[in-house]
Parts: sequence; structure tokens; C-alpha cells
Amino acid sequence: MKKFAFVLAICLCAPLALLAQAPDIPFDSVPNAIKMPDGAYLGEVSGIAVNSKGHVFVFTRGNTNGPAYAAAAAQLLEFDKDGKYLREIGRNLYAWSFAHTVRIDKSDNIWVTDKGSDMVIEFNPQGQVIMVFGRKQEASDEGTEALRHPKPPLAPVDGMFRQVTDVAWDAAGETFISDGYINSRVAKYDKNGRWMKSFGEPGSGPGQLNTPHSIATDAKGNVYVANRGNARIEVFDSDGNYLRQIKINEPFDYANTVPIMMNKPPVDQTGTMGPGTPWTVCITPGPNQVLYASDAWPGRVYKISLDGKVLGKLGGTGRQLKEFGWIHEIACPSENEIYVGELLNWRAQKLILHPSK
Repeated sequence: MKKFAFVLAICLCAPLALLAQAPDIPFDSVPNAIKMPDGAYLGEVSGIAVNSKGHVFVFTRGNTNGPAYAAAAAQLLEFDKDGKYLREIGRNLYAWSFAHTVRIDKSDNIWVTDKGSDMVIEFNPQGQVIMVFGRKQEASDEGTEALRHPKPPLAPVDGMFRQVTDVAWDAAGETFISDGYINSRVAKYDKNGRWMKSFGEPGSGPGQLNTPHSIATDAKGNVYVANRGNARIEVFDSDGNYLRQIKINEPFDYANTVPIMMNKPPVDQTGTMGPGTPWTVCITPGPNQVLYASDAWPGRVYKISLDGKVLGKLGGTGRQLKEFGWIHEIACPSENEIYVGELLNWRAQKLILHPSK
């Protein structure tokens, strides 16, 4: 009788244990989703975005020129919905230095953030520059060099960035720029490009930021910041008031998971290379919005409700299709079709998800 009760208890508890972690989402990776012209190559794919026509924009650290250190590494490419190469946008642009992210707004304008030049550029759909934010260092200045990271950082300057990372907008057309590796804040501009304010500050407390690496907004105008150095997603309202945080804490097979590069992080690693640390955030269109995020280790993509529940996960670190090498940006034009840009594998993958009902 005691043995029967013990077995019954295990059976009853097993479903509860399974519910404690998010399910794996079945998915496919579309082969050859991006078709480069003969003799052309992608570098690290740091940015990827999709417009209303299904065209895919890839911001790559390709077309590199200059010395091995401090080379200009930024190239913006457009592909049609079938992955056919269409054009290069902004060739030899003054702002090109070190590609970071690309985003498309509701008018199909194309926005890029360049971490090397500390600039954000808005192009119209025809590829013409229509707004410029920030300013890069002058080549003629004696002190021009890679930005230093003093602790504590120097006071930020309105309208200028230090290693800017990403951009997003609310329904009113107000612009939010994550700024970035050094200033660790969010800059806010109105729809005409006028400076409004900044919010967030360096630190580890609630609402404080440590390398805000990616940014997205929901239909209500709330701002979601991939607070990479603090291993969480920070949520603010559109005025910059802190609301809550989202943490990703999903178990994985530590013993059998091999990093794509670098030594295996400790089991209790936190920060940039910690499990569940968000490198990027993307929110799907309505009416039922969900958030996608990714980490570098163990290299998974996470599907998350806007209130912070992890709904599912997919993928893992590696070099084959359906594996990932440091996803740097996600584009999510719909809940079950997403694109990922990878640094280490020099590629973009188009993923089709098949979540169970």
C-alpha cells in the first residue's frame, strides 16, 4: 500500500514539474532564405528587420575597409520577400563605422544604429536620408579614438550617444533610442526629431541599466529594454516611469551544452553570457502581442507574454540550421515567422514556428 501511494504521488507531481518549464516550440529554418549576389558576402549580421511588403533588411559588418583595428564595418542590404537581393542602401555613408541594429517603422522608413559612429540614421523607403541623430567624432581631432568606459561614466550629453544600440517608436511617433554601452540610458525624441528627455541610468537596481542592448515598444506605448548587463528586460511606460522587470530563468542541459566559442560559462554565470540574458527584444504586431528575446548561452530564442511569462523556447548554440551563434537581433513580423541575425555564423535565418495548440 505504501509503495502504491509513493508511485501515485510521483505520477501526480510529474505534470506539475513539467509545467515548471516552458515547452520547446517545434520550428523549421528556411534553407537559403537570404540569397547574396555572386561574389558578395555577409559579415557578422548584427541587424535584421522586415517591412510591410515582407522585404528583409540586413545590417551587416561586411564591406570592411581600413586597418584590422578600427576598420569601417557596416553595410545595409535589402532583399525581397523571397530572399532575392535588391540593393545596397547608403553605400559609403558618412555614419558607417560598426553596424549594430536596423528597424522599420510603421511608414516603412528604415532606421539604423551604428555603434562605432554613435549615430542613428533614418532613411525613407527610397533609401534617402531624412533624419540624423547623434554625431561621430571628428577624424581631425587629436584625441579621436575608441570610446573609453570610465567607472562611473561621464555625464551624458543631450542629443549625443556613446555606443548607441537600438531604436523603437510608440503610436504617436515618438522615438526611443537605447544609449547604450556607456551612458546606459534611453533617449526620447518627439515625432519631429526634437529632444524630449532621457530616462534610466547606470546601475543594477530597479529601473537602472547596464548596457541597454535592444529596445521595443508595445501597442500601449510601454518600452521594453534588453538590459543585458543586468540579465533582465526592463519595462517602462512611455514617459520613462519604471513599471517592472522580466527575467528569463529556463533550465537547460548544462553538462551537454557546448558554447560556440569561449570557455563554458560557470553554471551560475550572470550578465552578458549568462543563461537567459536578453541580447535582443522584438514585439509582434497586434492584436495579441508577444515578445521574442534571445541569449548567447545556451543560445536559445524565447517566446514571452508581455506580462513576463515564458511561453516557449527554441534552438540552441551551434553552426547548423536551427542552431544559433550569438543572435544579435530578431525581427518578428508575425507570431510564427521570425528572422534572426547572427554574429558568429555570419548569416540570417528565417524561422517558421509550429507551436502546438
